[in-house]
Amino acid sequence: MSLVEFGIDTFGDVSNGPDGQPQPMHVVLNEVVEQGVLADQVGADFFGLGEHHRPDFAITAPEIVLAAIAAKTSRIKLGTAVTVLSSDDPVRVFQRFSTLNAISGGRAEPILGRGSFTESYQLFGYDMAEYDQLFEEKLDLFTRLLRDKSVTWSGQTRSPLTGQSVYPPLAPEGMITWVGVGGSPESVVRVVRQDLQLMLAIIGGDPRRFLPYLDLYARACAQIGNPVRPAGIHSPGHIAATDDLACEQLWPHYQTMFGRIGRERGWSPTTREKFMAEVQHGSLYVGSPETVARKMAATAGDLDIQRFNLKMATGPMPKGQVLESIRLYGETVIPMARDILARRKG
Repeated sequence: MSLVEFGIDTFGDVSNGPDGQPQPMHVVLNEVVEQGVLADQVGADFFGLGEHHRPDFAITAPEIVLAAIAAKTSRIKLGTAVTVLSSDDPVRVFQRFSTLNAISGGRAEPILGRGSFTESYQLFGYDMAEYDQLFEEKLDLFTRLLRDKSVTWSGQTRSPLTGQSVYPPLAPEGMITWVGVGGSPESVVRVVRQDLQLMLAIIGGDPRRFLPYLDLYARACAQIGNPVRPAGIHSPGHIAATDDLACEQLWPHYQTMFGRIGRERGWSPTTREKFMAEVQHGSLYVGSPETVARKMAATAGDLDIQRFNLKMATGPMPKGQVLESIRLYGETVIPMARDILARRKG
């Protein structure tokens, strides 16, 4: 078991202000910058921003927000959760991240994916009928841009490139790149084929049910002859002084967010019982620092992952609760989880 890094993800959920009403997005975006700075100060290893194009999430251009955070931090790695590569141009995505990597001193780590929401496809003029082909081809092009100074590429979803150099180039050490996967074998094999790092989104149920995907990742690497790269997971959570307080703070906002998304997707309404079942036995990491540290360490150890990104600020949580959760995570949860993992390894 290698050293586990602990990161934070946020989607820039539109938070409630002191009056209980949703705040303007410009206020939320500045809160996200504040969260990233605090994450750096308290020792988190990574800060990732989700890209969305809908009224309940404020971040549509994560690289710009990450650049603002980069200017105010010195250590923390900066990336996405995820960049919706399918509805963007891989060349421009590469340029934005190679720029972020340069100005941050090599701290950029994009996580590429297809996204769990589809608003960007219509917004940018892409056909959902090409959902799989768009990602397959664009990921292939992005990977070539990562590794080749001069790129020749052709496909059906954008114009070809012939001996094309793209600027600014990466430094010789390159740029760590992950692919976000929701849990299909085909997606895992695609990550292996491109020789990138695997990030599993585990948002419900027993996380150990993803062990077969991690096993497939290792077996596919061996079959293709690629090295086994670090793998990680992304799961939601919230930390407060006690278990009861953490649940009481998160539940109404969790209910609001999942209720809204559930109505859009035809899910049955979430209940407090379902919520508590996820907290106690599933993939919600909610509670006191000790409770969350023990649960995160157990998952990281059982899955033998190298990165655990905790998604915070679920739903319209007020600023103070989110900042306190980040502080407790960095100052208490991360050291405690590392200590548990070290004792487990020993």
